[in-house]
Amino acid sequence: MTNREEILTNLTPREIVYYLDQYIVGQQEAKKQMAIALRNRWRRQKLPSHIRDEISPKNILMIGPTGVGKTEIARRLSHLIKAPFLKIEATKYTEVGYVGRDVESMIKELVNISYQLVKKERTDSVKDVAKEEAIRKLANKLSLSKNISIQEAIYGIKNGKYDDDMIEIDIQGRQNIPTIEAIGLQGLEDLEKQLRGILGGINAPKKRKLKVKDALNILEQEMAEELIDKDDLESEAVFLAENFGIIFIDEIDKIAIRQEGASHSVSREGVQRDLLPIVEGTTVNTKYGPVKTDHILFIGAGAFHLAKPSDLIPELQGRFPIRVELKALTADDFKQILKEPQNALIKQYKELLKTEGVDIDFTEEAIKEIASIAEYINSKDENIGARRLYTIMEKLVEDISFNAPDMKNQYIIIDERFVLAKLEDIAKDPEISKYIL
Repeated sequence: MTNREEILTNLTPREIVYYLDQYIVGQQEAKKQMAIALRNRWRRQKLPSHIRDEISPKNILMIGPTGVGKTEIARRLSHLIKAPFLKIEATKYTEVGYVGRDVESMIKELVNISYQLVKKERTDSVKDVAKEEAIRKLANKLSLSKNISIQEAIYGIKNGKYDDDMIEIDIQGRQNIPTIEAIGLQGLEDLEKQLRGILGGINAPKKRKLKVKDALNILEQEMAEELIDKDDLESEAVFLAENFGIIFIDEIDKIAIRQEGASHSVSREGVQRDLLPIVEGTTVNTKYGPVKTDHILFIGAGAFHLAKPSDLIPELQGRFPIRVELKALTADDFKQILKEPQNALIKQYKELLKTEGVDIDFTEEAIKEIASIAEYINSKDENIGARRLYTIMEKLVEDISFNAPDMKNQYIIIDERFVLAKLEDIAKDPEISKYIL
């Protein structure tokens, strides 16, 4: 059983929601639906192949204003199960024939992410063996240059005795070949792979003089790459992308057709029709091999202020059967966001300033006032959800942050009066708030 399968086996939907609660406030319905979708991926892997292939993921459409946790829910889940996760914006794609990117590129990006994820896992699994091999290789060179025994060299390297000594080593040459995507040519992944194979084969080792500690790091990486089966790595990367990959399509409402004859409506409908086969299930050629999109989980998200989900073409609507509406955040939600999650903003600022020897603390009244101001500005200006807190907190502590190096060993209490003194002008005049975002 792989580490990923073990994680999924032990994660019930209830435990997944509990994990999300540690980072994201509210939005219980969205958390519940995502937890079910994640558990279904594990359930599907347990089925016989003839049934497994027939079960497609239930793609989710998240509807709600910006800054309420849509992206964060999906990102946290992918991190939890170590799954490849890609967030893209629907507006960066256009219909074939118009200026813009090919929708198939999202699958290629997902597989690249999957490849790097699997490569890191494989590298970590052989790092101990790779380190021993690298130390032995370096010790051979060091013993000759210092006229000491190999055992003495090995002992000295392990204990950092020679860390800052200089040594000359041979480093595998690497051709800096730009990717096909980087030079704007789609569909030529096989050519890129062949070029890398040809040029990689003629690279001669290069001699470099480095500190022993730096040489050891480079040799460790080289030894780890030698220990990894590249073909098996690519095969697993494709499998992982196909069966556990998550693509989060943000601003999907921006490609909805709001009315007949609207400007760019042809292009918007074209993007939807280009997305349709990807979401329905097709095969995309990548540099790691063909990738089937049938079982990739797609999550569409948008505010849907100007458009409605029904403004999407019917075929695409049908491919997002699970719809979840996320609620706008209230002052009470903001209070929780400020102090309760693992990544709470107040915790972040406390730790940042502690590095300068400055301790800050917030009273309950101060937290309540910050939350109220955030809710008020969102109601009067553009509602950007929890992102408003970043703006307000930065403004609130900007003087402390600026002067922190000169304030060592100070303890500062931020109370309601402090908050009002710093933010009263912004709270009174929402127009000012536009200039601090």
